[in-house]
Parts: sequence; C-alpha cells; structure tokens
Amino acid sequence: MKISTKGRYALRIMVDLALNEEDRFISLKEIAEKEGISQKYLEQIIALLNKAGFLETYRGNNGGYKLAKAPGKYIVGDILRATEGDLTPIFCISEEGRL
Repeated sequence: MKISTKGRYALRIMVDLALNEEDRFISLKEIAEKEGISQKYLEQIIALLNKAGFLETYRGNNGGYKLAKAPGKYIVGDILRATEGDLTPIFCISEEGRL
C-alpha cells in the first residue's frame, strides 16, 4: 500500500497534537512551522481531520486545534481513511466492489 503525502502529513499533525502536553489549542501557523508544511496544504489536511471528528477547534485569539480524544483512542488506519479514502489495494475487495 502506498500512502500519499497528505496521509503522511496527517499522521505527523496528529502526533504533533498528541505531544501537546499543555492541552492547549495550537495555531495552524505553529503546526506549519514545527512540521515544515505549507499553511495552505495544512488547511486542506486539517479540514479532513476536523470533518472526521478527530479535532477540537477554537476560533479567535489563542485559537487553534487540539485532539478531540485522548491520543491512545486514535487508530492510524482511521486517520489514513479520513485523508486517503478507502485503503484496500484492489477495488474488487473493497466494500463498493463486492457483489
């Protein structure tokens, strides 16, 4: 299975947020700087993670993102499915490909 840049970056973002010991909201700019990801690309990935319910968001001053659950509650496959889509290597074994 090949994982795209989007999937790899999503995992890096989730690990970065999991290491957030202060349990504070981390800004998009801060994540982009720490991970070396452009803010524009990061916005696309964060939107997918947020839509999947993995993140809590806060707008305004001191706003940003943090994990919605404890770090141990996340599964790598779920994160990749949120960003990559179906992970089956061949269409015929996916849910849509079944007869």
